[in-house]
Amino acid sequence: MAVRRAVAISAAFLVMLWFVIIDLSIGPSGMSLSMVLDTVLAGPSGADRSAATIIWYLRMPQSLMGVIVGICLGIAGLQMQTILDNPLASPFTLGFSAAAGFGAALSIMFGTALPVPEYLVTPVAAFAMTIVACLIVYVMVRALGETPEILVLCGIGVLFLFQSLQSLLQYLASPEVLQQIVFWLFGSLLKANWTSVAVTGLVAICCLPLIIRDSWKLTVLRLGDANAASLGIQVEKLRRRNFVIIALLTAAAVSFVGTIGFIGLVAPHVAKALVGEDHRFSIPLAGMTGAIILVSASVFGKLVSPGGVIPVGIITAVAGIPMLFLVIYARKRRGA
Repeated sequence: MAVRRAVAISAAFLVMLWFVIIDLSIGPSGMSLSMVLDTVLAGPSGADRSAATIIWYLRMPQSLMGVIVGICLGIAGLQMQTILDNPLASPFTLGFSAAAGFGAALSIMFGTALPVPEYLVTPVAAFAMTIVACLIVYVMVRALGETPEILVLCGIGVLFLFQSLQSLLQYLASPEVLQQIVFWLFGSLLKANWTSVAVTGLVAICCLPLIIRDSWKLTVLRLGDANAASLGIQVEKLRRRNFVIIALLTAAAVSFVGTIGFIGLVAPHVAKALVGEDHRFSIPLAGMTGAIILVSASVFGKLVSPGGVIPVGIITAVAGIPMLFLVIYARKRRGA
């Protein structure tokens, strides 16, 4: 079993790396794979300035953002399914994605007086509104009871609240503003730059040690609250702490690139099917699986529409449905 887990994680890393290289090599400039690799190895100050600019300042941020966002959503999805004990849960179950969309729409439509550069206004508004949704759910859960059922019900309420507010803004927006809002909601890596990579990566790096520290406790939580409590685990505190981490990972993931669905739902199932419920192994594999799905969606979008890249949010939403059915079918056959 240990060998199988090591092979699965190593293979996932190599596949992820391969898709990143392919993603870097696809584009209208017609650069060969060998030229891409030489440019990457030469660094941003390589001899071929044109190639270095294309790779390091246009394609590299998008590819790395795809990796980081996929990791964030994959891990957040695994945590969400664990703390809610619900295989259909995802980072968007509690309304975080809808809140980010409302924040982005609000900033696009009305602007804001935030003391940040203009290109950061929409991401900051989306991030802030996601944290507001987290606080609303947190207060409601503390008042009504910290159980998975209450958490899901409160999250669904917040989800519909922000979806309604988002729809209201779209209804009131002018055609030009509506187009900007809808494009942001599609989810696209074209918005990525080195600033977004640094911010999202920093949030992920800060959250990962906390996630790793709780990996054994989350594994035990899969056996039920009673069993976890009997082993000395403070279940409510564990659920509360990971709820905040999920909010941070989701906010960091969607604030710069927009709404990207199904990754947080599918990636955890793939990871658990390959390495089991032990979070010491399923956490890294869920993250890398999320990255593989997102970067491969970027590759597919570039291949299908070279002139105008299809937003990855559309591709993951369409591809996520058959992927989910395949995972369900595989799990059913294995359990039969």
